[in-house]
Amino acid sequence: MAILIKNIRVIDPASKTDKVKDIYIEGSKIVSKPSKEPETVIDGKNKIAVPGLIDVHSHLRDPGQEEKETIKTGTRSACKGGITTVFCMPNTKPVTDNAPSVEYILLKAQKEGKVNVLPIGCITKGSLGTELAEIGILKKAGIVAVSDDGSPVASSQVMRRALEYTKMFNLPVISHCEDKDLSRTGVMNEGKNSMKLGLRGIPAQSEEIMVSRDIMLTELTGGHLHIAHVSTEGSVELVRQAKKKGLKVTAETCPHYFTLTDDSLKTFNTNYKMNPPLRSEKDVQAVKKGLKDGTIDCICTDHAPHTLEEKSREFDIAPFGIIGFETLLSLVLNELVDKKVLTLQEAIAKMTVNPAKIFSIKDRGTLKPGAFADVTIIDTKYSYEYKKEDILSKSKNSPFIGRKFKGGAVMTIVGGKIVWTVKDGII
Repeated sequence: MAILIKNIRVIDPASKTDKVKDIYIEGSKIVSKPSKEPETVIDGKNKIAVPGLIDVHSHLRDPGQEEKETIKTGTRSACKGGITTVFCMPNTKPVTDNAPSVEYILLKAQKEGKVNVLPIGCITKGSLGTELAEIGILKKAGIVAVSDDGSPVASSQVMRRALEYTKMFNLPVISHCEDKDLSRTGVMNEGKNSMKLGLRGIPAQSEEIMVSRDIMLTELTGGHLHIAHVSTEGSVELVRQAKKKGLKVTAETCPHYFTLTDDSLKTFNTNYKMNPPLRSEKDVQAVKKGLKDGTIDCICTDHAPHTLEEKSREFDIAPFGIIGFETLLSLVLNELVDKKVLTLQEAIAKMTVNPAKIFSIKDRGTLKPGAFADVTIIDTKYSYEYKKEDILSKSKNSPFIGRKFKGGAVMTIVGGKIVWTVKDGII
């Protein structure tokens, strides 16, 4: 298919572009000049085209927990949010610690997925933290990183070996930084609110101790460490200092960590229960500062679907996690761009070119000719209310239901195919 997107403001941080121009798509690629008449012409007046968004941290629950999400439903939700590539974490059932598991994800995504799906493999066999997985075989099968997300690698020796071994494959090690001995049975941020509510707390230090350890191991090994879902002021500062030392350390955060605080838990709504937990206002401001000064490289969702039955349990035993595909872009626009924490180009970079560079995703994260035609079209004047009945994810566990947004994706193009529009829905 040949597509012309005309008269649209193009923001491409990879080429530092911000101007009104035309975009030509032929087949699955962006081209500099068309060789044939376009079959589809899109009027981009008063809209913005950016590279398709890349979400480096999500849970598609497939295989093993299809009652929560599937590759089909998760990718439909992602394309509605303007996301064209999702990385899926390996804590499925069974976990993604072998080549057949990787192949299953890739084949199912090719058959049923609406967006690109890139698997993350386990650091250790069974995510048990004791013996390294066969990382070279996983790399050959198609993974883009390794992580035991949800099950932090407690052994410093095992983590050291992971950072050493992955160097030869140019794979980042994504660390879920949590000292389980400290967090134990905690369910929310430890502080005045946890005391008032009578809920067991998770101290900031449970995250920061592991961030510090893994940075030290990175300095020892020269590996590539990527810190997942940064949530505390101390973690931001540790990553900042690591970068000043020139260590190969990158980091991500999620919209809930620069939008919400632990004050939200006063309602005991389990949709505010996540891990790491929502922190204090001081931590929120530190995360914003880390985004502004480049300490935090990526913004992702940590999309974590759970059934209504699970989230309806009492707070102590309800599972951690929220969905996030459909609100990612709007939260970034409303909380960071509109409030002048980041420019639009800076914000888009953290969801496009930065992830592409960090995880060596070729020909994505940019709108340069020759790149895959993954395009997100944004209308900053598009207003909507995030309603439960409109959510495409199989699960509905979001703290943002009922919130009114201004600005979001109105069209998503993946590999030269229009897969979603605000007018027609999924195509």
